[in-house]
Amino acid sequence: MPSRRQKSGPCGTRHENGEGFPVCGRLKVVVEASPLKIIRYFPLAALLALAACKTAPPTTATMSTASPETTAMPASRAIYPDPAQAPADLAAALKTAAASHKRIVLDFGGNWCGDCLVLDRYFNDPANRPILEANFLLVPVNIGRMDANLDIAQRYGIPLEKGVPALAVLDEQGKLLYSQKSGEFEAMRRMDPSEVTRFLVQWKPVREGCSAVMVNC
Repeated sequence: MPSRRQKSGPCGTRHENGEGFPVCGRLKVVVEASPLKIIRYFPLAALLALAACKTAPPTTATMSTASPETTAMPASRAIYPDPAQAPADLAAALKTAAASHKRIVLDFGGNWCGDCLVLDRYFNDPANRPILEANFLLVPVNIGRMDANLDIAQRYGIPLEKGVPALAVLDEQGKLLYSQKSGEFEAMRRMDPSEVTRFLVQWKPVREGCSAVMVNC
């Protein structure tokens, strides 16, 4: 029977059998009792080692420090067209509104703006889309990097420095009815779709036989 030598290791004193197999703790007893049990318990030891690797904490280099508040939301499509398109889109909406007796919602923002993307999602919410389509013409106005269509924002009373998205409502003749001046929707990602519902119901045109607070009329 091969002699065993003692060596110092991470488990304290360990033994090596004739083939140099290191044994520690409970495995020591198994090895010394019967060489055949080495084969039986070796998979167990391997699994324990693998589990230790999986539970090791991530290094600093692999840990993300971004928070949900600062992480931009990726856009699946371009909500705001090229900034140069805004004047033509507005002119077309004014013409259509006069013929359809709908109001116009000007949506100032940019495709880089996470809260603007959330607003678009809320506009298309099943509770909001029918109200929007029945009563309004939506005109997205691309403000670039706060350096485009500033004249349109100023004309309709939108202080862009308060943040976007920011909305303005025009009647069917193009008269300004309301503009957001205090960043009301600037933190849209922390708001509920019902906030958009209330906005649409409040500013939709009142039709004959309909109450101003009725959603589907």
